[in-house]
Amino acid sequence: MIRKRRMGMRSVPKVMVGVVAAAGIFAAGACGTPAATDRNVPQPPAKVRVGLLLAGPSHDGGFMEAGYNGAKRAEQQFGAEIAVVDRVAPKQPELERVLRELASGGVDLVVAQGGQNNAAAQVVAAEFPRTKFVVTQSDVTGPNLASYEVLQEQSAWLAGAAAGLLTESGVVGHMSGIRPVPGLKGRAAFVDGVAHTNPAARVLTNFSGDQDDVELARRVATAELDAGADQIFTMLNAGRPGVAEAIRAAGKGRQFGNVRDFVAEDPAVFAGSAVADSGVAVFRAIEDFANGRLHGGENVRIGLETPEAVRLTLAPDVPEHVRAEVEALRERIVNGEIEVSTTYSGPEFPNP
Repeated sequence: MIRKRRMGMRSVPKVMVGVVAAAGIFAAGACGTPAATDRNVPQPPAKVRVGLLLAGPSHDGGFMEAGYNGAKRAEQQFGAEIAVVDRVAPKQPELERVLRELASGGVDLVVAQGGQNNAAAQVVAAEFPRTKFVVTQSDVTGPNLASYEVLQEQSAWLAGAAAGLLTESGVVGHMSGIRPVPGLKGRAAFVDGVAHTNPAARVLTNFSGDQDDVELARRVATAELDAGADQIFTMLNAGRPGVAEAIRAAGKGRQFGNVRDFVAEDPAVFAGSAVADSGVAVFRAIEDFANGRLHGGENVRIGLETPEAVRLTLAPDVPEHVRAEVEALRERIVNGEIEVSTTYSGPEFPNP
């Protein structure tokens, strides 16, 4: 059973949910790790005890929830025991403190969701050399530290390509909150995708400073719509509904989501969704550890070749010629014919 403990951010009181202190999360004692097995031969994973750190709410409708769902899938599929600490402030001292708490609480594997944990994980992994650590959406490694990365920049690039084909105004938007490396890569890839299909288009790109503030997201989206954007790519978490509010209020524009398939939920607002399910990274890390395939020093990358994890979905009203071109571009990325840019040095759109 997944046990969850919420660690309040500075503006949120601490709330305890069904978890004892970390030192008693699991009974002491090591859990045996089976020998390496062939991935093609199904093996029942050994039960493992996992600590999951989420630097945000576990039900944020975005990135953190995807990680939580990946852990829940591991629990349901092969009985992994999961202790979750969510709502951790994304500041290195807080991240280090919670990682230490989890590592000293009897877990076999500590998974930190998101590249904002890079520095903290390097510090704490060195302090607990007998415990395995994983950071998702990262490239940080160490003797007992691995990274599992869903290549969200690949589906973000396809979203940019589609937005470039769909824009009628010649202006598209991008919105995000904080600036972890995967978010910066996703922004750069989106801009690169737009330029590939519509070199004349202008991209308004904004990092507001908050992934979860609905009102702030609404204001930024309204400003981008007022500046001419008719397609907006949102790399937000709980703040994402503010963009839909702005689009409905303005009576114009469409949104591209990310992480999960928002088209299935609201095809009238979402023209597409750059699915990049980081929950697959969490699940794969736990599965690999249980089967003896997780090794320190590795960076496991999962891209468009695994559509379960990375793909672009499009709304039913997207024209067939756009679908066909996007599919051809997807195949070229998978085949290595297109290199997705992950750097951006252009202007940024200010908060209103």
